[in-house]
This record gives sequence, C-alpha cells and structure tokens, in this order.
Amino acid sequence: MIPNKYISITIAGDKELQDLNKKHLDRDYTTDVLSFPVNEVLEDGTEYIGDIVVNKDQAVRQMAEYDNDVEHEIAELVSHGVLHLLGVHHPHDDEEETHGVKRKK
Repeated sequence: MIPNKYISITIAGDKELQDLNKKHLDRDYTTDVLSFPVNEVLEDGTEYIGDIVVNKDQAVRQMAEYDNDVEHEIAELVSHGVLHLLGVHHPHDDEEETHGVKRKK
C-alpha cells in the first residue's frame, strides 16, 4: 500500500510572503511562492512533505505576463512549489544558495 502524502498550501499576500522570506531566507522583499520541506511521517503514517505559500498579490501582477487568469497563475505557482518540495530546483541552486542568495543556517 502506498502511504498517504500531505502538502499544506496557503494563499497569502505580499506582507505575509515578505515576512516569511525575511524570516527564513533573510530576503526583505516579497516573492511569488515559497516552499518549506518538512519530510516527517505523522502518527497515522501519512508522509508530511511540506508547506507551500503562494502570493495572490504577485499572482495578479504577473498573470498577464504568462497569459494566465489568476486561478491558473496560482495553480502554476503551486506546481512550482511542489516541484521544489520534491527536490527540483533552479539550475544554479545548491545547498548554500537559492536564486543566488545565501541560505540562512
């Protein structure tokens, strides 16, 4: 039997994403999506993969650039966040940096 998998998805705004970005990555600006790996097994055996936080304000700003409506843009950002949780990163990301910015220890 394949164990259940769990990913939490939160849709928030600029302020919340900026606060999270500053707290966890030491970047004092907003962003479109953040992913936080958890990788724990819950009491019921469910694998808690992690959390994704999507910025609805940024989705509205960038949706036209990708020829999306807001719902599709948010879906794209959720997909992007899931890929990060599954270990797919940007070409220049490594254990020390993400998007060219040093990670907090």
